[in-house]
Amino acid sequence: MKIGMVTDSLGHLGFDKMLETAAGLGIEGVEFNAANWTSAPHMKIGDLLASTAACRTMQAAVKSHGLEIIALNANGNQLHPTEGDKQSTALHDTIRLAGLLGVETVVLMSGLPEGAPGDKMPNWVISSWPPETQTILKYQWEDRLLPYWSTLVAFAQAHGVKKLAVELHGNQLVYNVPTLLRLRKEVGNMVGANFDPSHLMWMGADPLAAIDALGPAIYHTHAKDTFINKPVCATTSRLENGSLVDIPARAWSYITLGYGNGESWWKDFCYRLRMVGYDGWLSIEHEDVMLGREEGVRRSVELLNAVMPSDPSDYKPQEF
Repeated sequence: MKIGMVTDSLGHLGFDKMLETAAGLGIEGVEFNAANWTSAPHMKIGDLLASTAACRTMQAAVKSHGLEIIALNANGNQLHPTEGDKQSTALHDTIRLAGLLGVETVVLMSGLPEGAPGDKMPNWVISSWPPETQTILKYQWEDRLLPYWSTLVAFAQAHGVKKLAVELHGNQLVYNVPTLLRLRKEVGNMVGANFDPSHLMWMGADPLAAIDALGPAIYHTHAKDTFINKPVCATTSRLENGSLVDIPARAWSYITLGYGNGESWWKDFCYRLRMVGYDGWLSIEHEDVMLGREEGVRRSVELLNAVMPSDPSDYKPQEF
């Protein structure tokens, strides 16, 4: 396995300084935030799509710091009832750019549409009652999600992208193991998981069991931790919609690796990934408002270096 980083983790730094700092912290590859839920401080899609020379310059800059581009990220809601067309265009541009740059993986979310034709806001259904929830889900999957994704897969294939890595994330139609496997079954194996354990943690799932369940469907991994604030969680549950920066008041918060789950948990995490055949990137995504960005990335690198397998397996029992 290798250590990567989502570039927005150091979003306060300019392009060259971000690359220099990432390399100095022990990062080996960068996942560029390209579009949608990001200001994309390190990548201007329009400029790059318009100029092969600009693409070559960017690639050379990354390589000069001993890094490689491991993925492009266009997380957003391309199925939003009023903003979806704009976000979908940005996603398609990201896929085009990935093809031009020779990047095989695009990280994205499934999208979350409205609950019925004419609605103006997305609708995330997380219960089976009252009965209209099933009508909503049927519409969202059959009329909106699956037609869109069938076309998106064909578009990605045509532009040389090999993996669409869907992040299992709340407020999206695909947010857990069953929904990811359903989408994959319906539109094909170009779709896999961007496995970010932090989201499963706050939703109450077991990321280690999820690794076993997903197996070869894991295409990319985000290294991010979650702190469960047990005294608050005991009274509010994990259904938290308070301020992201008021950590003491929240039931859960994203946190630097090791501050939510200890080193032994992350050892198990990495070992289980290898058990199901994943030997790819662990892409650090720093979203901890309590620690400085560079400190958070540095501490995350230190933890991953302590727990992740890096060399290929070469042991087998002797034959007698």
